[in-house]
Amino acid sequence: MNYAPPIPKPITIGFSPCPNDCFIFDAMIHDKIDTEGLKFEVFMEDVEALNQKAFQYKLDITKLSYHAYAYLTSEYQLLNAGSALGNNCGPLLISNASPKAIVSELQIPNSKLKIAIPGKYTTANFLLSLAYPAIPNKVEMVFSEIEDAVLEGRVDAGLIIHENRFTYEQKGLKKIIDLGEYWETLTKMPIPLGGIAIKRMMPDELKSQVNKIIRKSVEYAFANPESSLNFVKQHAQEMSEEVMYKHIHLYVNNYSIDIGAKGKQAVQLLFNKAQETGIISEIKEEIFINSIVSS
Repeated sequence: MNYAPPIPKPITIGFSPCPNDCFIFDAMIHDKIDTEGLKFEVFMEDVEALNQKAFQYKLDITKLSYHAYAYLTSEYQLLNAGSALGNNCGPLLISNASPKAIVSELQIPNSKLKIAIPGKYTTANFLLSLAYPAIPNKVEMVFSEIEDAVLEGRVDAGLIIHENRFTYEQKGLKKIIDLGEYWETLTKMPIPLGGIAIKRMMPDELKSQVNKIIRKSVEYAFANPESSLNFVKQHAQEMSEEVMYKHIHLYVNNYSIDIGAKGKQAVQLLFNKAQETGIISEIKEEIFINSIVSS
């Protein structure tokens, strides 16, 4: 008989304080849906901090960048629910300087430009590396600090994600490139940004159960869009309600309910591109939980 590790009580789960994650997970962590006896201990951190926790194998379930997951396939498996994929929602490279001047400089080998990024293992950084493979000077920052770093001249350009794509123009910053548009033009596929991973060692039945609960949580959020508002606001800092809803509508969609065949194809294509460019090694494991088990 195969040994099934005991289910931890409670199960640790990590996700970001961003509006899209608060919207997705509100129902399941606040007992608005049936969690089938499972209890969750929540850790809320910036996505790159969650990526780092995954590298340390600290959380049973976690939101993480698809780029980071490419290095963690032997430790974690992806759920079919809870993903952030879509169109016209990719990271933006922005600057205070002339876009043409920045683009010209980016194409020079050993450019001296200093670029702020929201983390080495973010999908945003992967897309930047795909578009401009020769950038030598990257500075890692919490995503919410990047706009100010650009405005203050501490970096020449910044790679922004999340709600900053709705605020950078108000601060006089200029778009250099939309890396989401770059990806979609290159591949004709949606942009795979982040997914929900579960420890591979956990029993398949538990993986299925967690996937079902997260799916129900997303469906509840869609059916009751105002239910999560207090939780979203609690973690939205000074974000306006308009920006909160824009953020949610941009990153939570049908792929968040179930990633589906096209979504999985987009994720696999991301990994294929990473392998072709030598960023990651070949992935041999089955990366998603069994679609039959998760139904």
